[in-house]
Amino acid sequence: MARKKGMKRTCLVLSLSLAVFFLLGLLVGWLIKTSIEQKHTDTRNIREELMSEMKAENIKQYLRDFTQIPHLAGTEQNLKLAKRIQAQWKDFGLDSVELVHYDVLLSYPNQSNPNYISIIDEHGIEVFNTSLFEPPPEGYENFTDIVPPYNAFSAQGDPEADLVYVNYARTEDFFHLERNLNINCTGKIVIARYGKIFRGNKVKNAMLSGAKGIILYSDPADYCAPGVKPYPDGWNLPGGGAQRGNVLNLNGAGDPLTPGYPAKEFTYRYKADDGVGLPSIPVHPIGYHDAEQILKLMGGPSPPNTWKGNLNVSYNIGPGFMSTFTTRKIRMHVHNNNEITRIYDVIGTIRGAVEPDRYIILGGHRDSWVFGGIDPTTGAAVLHEIARSFGKHLRKGWRPRRTIIFASWDAEEFGLLGSTEWAEENAKILQERGVAYINSDSSIEGNYTLRVDCTPLLYKLVYNLTKEILSPDDGFEGKFLYESWLQKDPSTEKKDLPIINKLGSGSDFEAYFQRLGIASGRARYTKNRKTDKYSNYPVYHTVYETFELVERFYDPMFKKQLAVAQLRGALVYEIADSAVIPFNVQDYGEELDNYANSIYRLAKKHEKQLETYSVSFDSLFSAIKNFTAASIGFHGRLEHVDRNNPLAVRIMNDQLMFAERAFIDPLGLPGRKFYRHIIFAPSSHNKYAGESFPGIYDALFDIENKADQREAWEEVKQQISIATFTVQAAAGTLKDVP
Repeated sequence: MARKKGMKRTCLVLSLSLAVFFLLGLLVGWLIKTSIEQKHTDTRNIREELMSEMKAENIKQYLRDFTQIPHLAGTEQNLKLAKRIQAQWKDFGLDSVELVHYDVLLSYPNQSNPNYISIIDEHGIEVFNTSLFEPPPEGYENFTDIVPPYNAFSAQGDPEADLVYVNYARTEDFFHLERNLNINCTGKIVIARYGKIFRGNKVKNAMLSGAKGIILYSDPADYCAPGVKPYPDGWNLPGGGAQRGNVLNLNGAGDPLTPGYPAKEFTYRYKADDGVGLPSIPVHPIGYHDAEQILKLMGGPSPPNTWKGNLNVSYNIGPGFMSTFTTRKIRMHVHNNNEITRIYDVIGTIRGAVEPDRYIILGGHRDSWVFGGIDPTTGAAVLHEIARSFGKHLRKGWRPRRTIIFASWDAEEFGLLGSTEWAEENAKILQERGVAYINSDSSIEGNYTLRVDCTPLLYKLVYNLTKEILSPDDGFEGKFLYESWLQKDPSTEKKDLPIINKLGSGSDFEAYFQRLGIASGRARYTKNRKTDKYSNYPVYHTVYETFELVERFYDPMFKKQLAVAQLRGALVYEIADSAVIPFNVQDYGEELDNYANSIYRLAKKHEKQLETYSVSFDSLFSAIKNFTAASIGFHGRLEHVDRNNPLAVRIMNDQLMFAERAFIDPLGLPGRKFYRHIIFAPSSHNKYAGESFPGIYDALFDIENKADQREAWEEVKQQISIATFTVQAAAGTLKDVP
């Protein structure tokens, strides 16, 4: 009997103990859930405070302040601006702010021997000369340090030759001349209109065609919107305006004399003539008024309608002038000097509280060709306001989980030099610690809607954040940025989502994304790309990029720049302060499948050759399927990770951080060793555009005209193999830790 009572007491105690443990478990679970929810709420509240702290009036004031004088890279004015930014970031409360210098190759026109283009008669006498400078806008007449229009890094020379009109100087334009019209550009000077592709690609194509020189101009068809007056009465390009810009073909090399290594005092330098990407022919830009005087004399066949711009000329192709002027030729006068010059980056840091060895970089360039009203200063002003907002909250006691680095880059306009040199100097550290790079170049290039280019890892974060930022667009008062973006720029492939573009190049994210494999993104306001056919914005890289241009025509209330500031700032904050890095690898798997289908459709145009040379994409699709499965499994584990276990969280975060890095091939792409991302690269034919599976794409480009078809298709097979291995290896990085 006593044993039975004892057993009952034991069972009762055991039952009570289990009940207590169960209740304790519920309580602990509730406390953990409450703690996580509270942290999420606190995180969101801090982000909202950071965003609401940003003011349009501050951005306006910074833009006015930074555009008062020209600040070309390598000049005293640009160094003074760097020091002012350094001092202000210190005042904002950043933990440290330093100037970091590099000695790089820059290029300037010879002031005593100016550049211009001539028409010469049979005696060599110049009968027409182009303008030496742009007529300055009202209020800017007394500046003496405005650099005249030129193309940086052009070769020196005074070549004389017949002229050939080559449309946009794209690869396909030269193909048309050679294959359809039997026009050979060897020994000729060519003239091309700006637009469609990066100017350096135009120069490279002209060199490959055998041309002795290339003249660039901005045609009204590409740089004047219908019904808009030229600046200052409107935002169109005046006839005397000419686009400056570098004409390098660096392919990610950075400083032409120290490719792959930082341009410091100890670094070995190539001789100036042996620098990477330097053109071997003279290049010079002119306004469309001058271009019209030259093109109206052209002889030769009429071009296709797609080659005709909006000048009052026939756009005859040449070579040479019409019969009345057959003895006349073109002479170029280009005397730029390449000089090793010191440049300065401003690097500001907010040290992370929990993971100080994990870096989020917000960087944009400071240097401009003249005043830089849009490019880059709408971005520099936004960067400044984000730094101020974050610094203010730092002084209140907040500190992000991870380290935030603010960067004001120098010499971007000369080939992304400041940002690339810093990336090269810190490559070993960044490969181990870099979480994300957010670009802060121009915040507007139009005023129609948002444009985002980023890694698929950031898609969901971008969509979510734009649903919490108010739209600055007319007609969307009280609605969110996502709504106006979706309505104005919907994806044709993904239902109920706005378009997000692939990253190409042309701005400072290049070294971080394409070379180091750090997840990257950029956001700005853009034109209506469906209806607005002009390239860039009309006064791009001219003297007419002033503060007044932005204030009067692009963003009078500075609301669009504020929305961009809030989005860029929110991206930085979320990546820096979320316990789990807010990347989504499942989106990557979906995009890989889309990209593979796209490249397969391109290859299927040569279906007979695929069969003849036994070319198959099956292995690539299999690897993508494995990556997708691994990404689903990863996010399944991520949902159940113990967020109170710092080691468990760190393991998952490391896998997220290195997901982009997994697509890097240390050998680089064929002929482009500094472009190492196997999924994304700038197009070989247009640096501005992003191409997916670039190795395969380049191997397929114009393959039907390659002399050795078997060798050409072997290259395709090799590139499919490299892509397959890379995707499969990336899938392996997402699997559970054994």
